[in-house]
Amino acid sequence: MKKKINVYMMLLAVPGILITLLLLSLVYYNNFRDQVIYDLRSTCHLLSDMYDASGDYISAAGDSAEELRVTLISPGGEVLYDSGADEDAMENHLGREEVQEALAAGEGDAVRRSATMRHDTYYYAQRLPDGNVLRLSRVAVSLWSFFIEAVPMLVVSVGLILVMSILLAHLLTSRLVRPIAEMAGNLENPAYVSPYPELAPFISTIRGQHQELKRTSELRQEFTANVSHELKTPLTSISGYAELMESGIIPPEEVPHYAGQIRQSASRLITLINDIIQLSKLDSPVLEVIFEQVDLYAVAQKVVSQMQVNARAREVTLSLTGSEAVVVGNRGLLEELITNLCDNAIRYNYKGGSVRVSVLPLKGRTVLSVRDTGIGISKEDQERVFERFYRVDKSRSKETGGTGLGLSIVKHIVAQHKADIKLESELGRGTDIRVTFYQNAL
Repeated sequence: MKKKINVYMMLLAVPGILITLLLLSLVYYNNFRDQVIYDLRSTCHLLSDMYDASGDYISAAGDSAEELRVTLISPGGEVLYDSGADEDAMENHLGREEVQEALAAGEGDAVRRSATMRHDTYYYAQRLPDGNVLRLSRVAVSLWSFFIEAVPMLVVSVGLILVMSILLAHLLTSRLVRPIAEMAGNLENPAYVSPYPELAPFISTIRGQHQELKRTSELRQEFTANVSHELKTPLTSISGYAELMESGIIPPEEVPHYAGQIRQSASRLITLINDIIQLSKLDSPVLEVIFEQVDLYAVAQKVVSQMQVNARAREVTLSLTGSEAVVVGNRGLLEELITNLCDNAIRYNYKGGSVRVSVLPLKGRTVLSVRDTGIGISKEDQERVFERFYRVDKSRSKETGGTGLGLSIVKHIVAQHKADIKLESELGRGTDIRVTFYQNAL
């Protein structure tokens, strides 16, 4: 990160430095040009004040000036005198820009570039009282030559500024990155406040994700431990009973009893494995759930019909009320949801108790309710009943073959359908679980 910041700062600094130096050079050159024109104007005015009609003074001034070239031009453009060339051999100067400006406005100036781009010639012309034009010219370095001569200075300046920029960039990036590094070490410290207010949402998000990952890891470890424990119990029973039967210790007349115990343990093991597989599928991020229009009442009717055998075996009355109610959902998952709710309501009920399932279509939503007259759930346990392997009555759950995963699966299915689930219960008086499906949730 530091390296990238340094590189980006250099990429910004180098063009900025070069552009600044070029602009400064242009400004300096323009000031130099204005100064040359000003000097020519001052000298020209001085000569014009001392000018006599014979032009002798002009000739003397031109001969004595080493850097200046003095030219006297008639109103018709004929060169009357030139300190740097034979005036008789010179062409007519009426077309010169500075001469035309002087004849028209009294004075004029111009700069003409040389063919080699090494030097420029600066001209200033003034109209004299007799109508002639006095022109002074001077050769000076061109803009291109000025830049070439300034290259060594520019290179040195750029080098020094780059060195300073690198040092400053390193210092600034170190100070910029330091709070981020400190943040990484203070994710679990709620009192830590970043010196950058802009990082507050980022820190909050990272801290939340960190806590979520930590919680997920703890749940995964707990789930693994619970699975190992739950699998070990029936497997130990099966192994023990089988060993007794194999050794011949059990009398022949008791073999059916122990075989039944093995069958019950195997059945519980299969149920547990199926629930674990289902939870793994629901937890999978790549799970593809196909939703369609489903009549929830028809699904509940099918489940209630299938669960009647279990209900009669436990001497519990199972009934269904309501009417047709179409929801958007997955038929298989909805069947499993109702099955788990009914199974729990039957499993944790009293003999002679009842389970009433209802499907009520309301405006914009459909409510599925499973109400029983069973043992109920305490206030303390109501917040945890949807956790994996959590059992309100552990002894009763093992007797009835419960795995402690039913309501956890229900919670996942409800989340898949973006529905809401609500539990109301009272110890000794039963439980009512309501799932609300919304028409436009998916």
